[in-house]
Amino acid sequence: MSAKRKRTSAFAIIVTLALAIGLLAGCGEQTSSASGGQDAPDVSPAADAQNSDAQNLDTQTPASRAPRDAEQGTDAQPVEITFWYAGGKTAVGVLAEIVEEFNVSQNRWRVTSVTQADYTETYQKLQAGIAGGAAPSLCLLDPTSSMSLAGKGLLENLKPLMDADASFDGSDYIEVFTAPCELPDGVVFALPAYGTTQILYYNIAAFDKAGIDPESIKTWQDLEAAARKMTVKEGGETVFYGWEPMWGVVNLIDASLSNGAKIFSDDGKTVLINSPEWVEVWDSFRKWIHEDEIMTIHYGGQGWEYWYKTIDDVLQDKAGGYTGSSGDQADLDFDLVAALEQPGWGGNPSAPLAEALVLAVPANDDDAVTQGAYEFMKYFTSPESQAKWSMATGYVAVRKSTAETPEFKAYAEQNPQALVPMSQAMHGSAYTVDPTGGQVLYALNVACDKVEIENIPAKEALDEAQAAAQAALDEVLNG
Repeated sequence: MSAKRKRTSAFAIIVTLALAIGLLAGCGEQTSSASGGQDAPDVSPAADAQNSDAQNLDTQTPASRAPRDAEQGTDAQPVEITFWYAGGKTAVGVLAEIVEEFNVSQNRWRVTSVTQADYTETYQKLQAGIAGGAAPSLCLLDPTSSMSLAGKGLLENLKPLMDADASFDGSDYIEVFTAPCELPDGVVFALPAYGTTQILYYNIAAFDKAGIDPESIKTWQDLEAAARKMTVKEGGETVFYGWEPMWGVVNLIDASLSNGAKIFSDDGKTVLINSPEWVEVWDSFRKWIHEDEIMTIHYGGQGWEYWYKTIDDVLQDKAGGYTGSSGDQADLDFDLVAALEQPGWGGNPSAPLAEALVLAVPANDDDAVTQGAYEFMKYFTSPESQAKWSMATGYVAVRKSTAETPEFKAYAEQNPQALVPMSQAMHGSAYTVDPTGGQVLYALNVACDKVEIENIPAKEALDEAQAAAQAALDEVLNG
């Protein structure tokens, strides 16, 4: 998957979790490394699907459509659906194929896709389009942006269409991906398009040489021990790092959640990002990077430079493995590396973030357009389309039954790494919306650089982050 996609994905992870899905903007601007270095793109940004026999989402069957069918276009004049989206080269190409397949599959609607530079640009242009009465029919957004628009009543409620559609089975969508698509009052303003989650990629030769059984990695402490065993030092300098966590806050958040950490208190009034669960995890990574020098990060540089330097270290036998996006699978050589789910921390179960980009329909007064956009959303998230998307991009499918399609089953038999992100997403952590508009995420990003790059003790960095985030939250709550 492209680095652009990866980073976008990563950022969102936190803004909706307090994260903004595909925008994990790397912390820092230098190119030097702290005991090494690395960063996180957006995976970005995987795919999921379902059994077509159990879930009949055939958009070609008029009988499966909601009541608005009578208002749809005819063979001569299909209703035009304008679709805005962003993605890397591979993703854009596959999406264009699926759009064309949808157009050929029926004659009521015609989707015209318009590629944007990135998810941020899509959101900015969408806001301008809504204000100027020139919004698209359908758009691909991160959860935070879509939640913000939905809260203002600027997105269509899809719930009536789903309720009227006998073929729609919401239970087949992976829950962690649908959670950010619904408001507390039951309004469903989006459907997940595809998911992403950060997983482990290990150097097969390095593990074999050190006598490490990949199946023995059940906790981060197990991975620490493996990293120590693989690390090679010459003249006091590390020349082979046991592991490279990706630079940025997402990896640290993942491990913290797997240590039982929370971002907000249950009543939503207190920011908890300096609790013992957070401090233990963050200071462990600081020590592994700066004191023990068994791990390293690449940071700074231009664009996704840090991301690809991290990958290259593993592929070029300079590191034992790294933590990266599910979407990286399109860029990796699986004769050299293999994939594992992220482990738990100590006695706590694995609970890394799992995020999704979502499809949403800007509010409009044309039922035919809304219906057509909804039909395409179903088509794109059908098991077959999700299988195609996931196999080509590495993104996680949003439908449970995707794994049961003949195409995906055959692919997974030859490429078992494709099942790892989907399996992890099943027990991943969903996003917690950040009511401060991203200021909690910003505080965490600042703390991340202090810990990973500047070697500042985690307690100090997170105390500062918590104070800033709490002030922002108090301002919102006391409005």
